[in-house]
Amino acid sequence: MKLPQLAVILFACAPRLALADDPGFNLTEIAPGIFVHQGKMVAERTPANMGDQANIGFIVGEKCVATLDAGGSMKVGLLLREAIKKTTDKPICYVINSHVHPDHMFGNAAFKADNVTFIGHERLAKAAAARNSNYTNSLKRDLGDAANGSELTPPTQTVKAGETLELDLGGRMLIIQAWPVGHTDNDISVLDEQTQTLWLGDLLFMEHVPAMDGSIPGWLKVIAELKKIPAKIVIPGHGPATAPWPSAVEPEERYLTKVADGVRKALKEKQTIQEAIENVGWDEKDKWQQFENFHRRTVTATYAELEWED
Repeated sequence: MKLPQLAVILFACAPRLALADDPGFNLTEIAPGIFVHQGKMVAERTPANMGDQANIGFIVGEKCVATLDAGGSMKVGLLLREAIKKTTDKPICYVINSHVHPDHMFGNAAFKADNVTFIGHERLAKAAAARNSNYTNSLKRDLGDAANGSELTPPTQTVKAGETLELDLGGRMLIIQAWPVGHTDNDISVLDEQTQTLWLGDLLFMEHVPAMDGSIPGWLKVIAELKKIPAKIVIPGHGPATAPWPSAVEPEERYLTKVADGVRKALKEKQTIQEAIENVGWDEKDKWQQFENFHRRTVTATYAELEWED
């Protein structure tokens, strides 16, 4: 049996830990010292789900703990923090944000009291500042009082695009890599060398249709580079908590390629943007969740970008 297949079987059999005060907040130890909470694949944030839409989690070293994203609200961040405290007595030293989107970042404030180092892409602070007002207003609209305390805490340590940063948690090295424009202009990945587990944030969507906020050609180039990383299993930003690598990225790569090729064909045929929206990529509809909510905007953004492609 190949190691990636074995990893998936072990994950399926792994114990899922529920917090006593919130039985809906589950954790799975997918590899030794690596814990993942799988977010809910829902279309809308509500006070009931608290913006708990993304996969988040933490890695425990001999010295301290690194949190991988912090969730879509202060309340989700607090549940994650409580889960860490119940799992280990090691201090939390890092909160690593995969990118700027609010379902991954609004829980940061829950960790400020721990005097952690917030780590992100060099472009993350600028992206957060530009979107802060809109993101905060929409969170308050959707969650009401459940949004209280949520904030886009910016990074205190950054990684330049195309470069890597090594973090030593004590007997456990994490490799953080900052990527050029793809899903957004501020994505990072995190590789745990000990278990060869790769955290990809929203560079990888599974089951949930990919949501593009950067460049589809750029994203496809990033995927080509990601596939070279010698990981055994990956954790996507949305979808199953873990999957074998690199096969996990193939459906996303197929979808993005189909959208890019379809838009190029539409432009060559001098179709309007509305015609492209109605014609491109709809044979993918039954293969993804939340397709209606995201596909049109992806085609729209791709048309606007590729219209000026050389």
